[in-house]
Amino acid sequence: MQLALPFGPSDTSTPLAPLDPAAPIAPIAPLPPGTPVAPMYFVRHRRARRYVLRVESDGRVRVTIPRGGSRREAEAFAERNVDWVARQRARTRHELRPSENDNALRQQARRELPTRLLELATRHGLGVSRVSVRNQRSRWGSCGRDGHICLNWRLVLMPAWVRDYVLVHELMHLRRMDHSPTYWRLVAEACPDYRAARDWLRRHGPSLR
Repeated sequence: MQLALPFGPSDTSTPLAPLDPAAPIAPIAPLPPGTPVAPMYFVRHRRARRYVLRVESDGRVRVTIPRGGSRREAEAFAERNVDWVARQRARTRHELRPSENDNALRQQARRELPTRLLELATRHGLGVSRVSVRNQRSRWGSCGRDGHICLNWRLVLMPAWVRDYVLVHELMHLRRMDHSPTYWRLVAEACPDYRAARDWLRRHGPSLR
């Protein structure tokens, strides 16, 4: 996110404008004149043609000073655009919310997924040596020969019946460590709607990653 001010009479380029936010943010009232733009830091760039403001992800404001520019003019430029800075900092906080939500969902996954897996294991007379909940990118779960089952935390984003299919899928590997016809018969016995669940994963799974 940055805002630029043309520097010098020979600069006829169009000033850079901030991108539209991905989601609407409540408007911010203009700040009183003289409101400080802080924290901020200054960087001189010999190839820069204009003063540029950039709001970093941590909320700090970077002010680029072009060749021949002055610290005083850079500070004045930042002060003139204090409202823009406030809007960009608000947008940054807004964009960070999904990450905060992910953390909450991961905690939910650690609470709920192992419990549900062990319930299904007991129902089908299977023993699980260990359960891990991880941030897997290419799979929803895995099962080791030692009985260690790893689950993707994003399973909590699925409908319960689809999630149960994934858990059953891994549990049946405790009986067959392959995807043979015999293995799929075991899955079908434990989860009769598994084909519908697999279809749901093919259609909607990529959007959850």
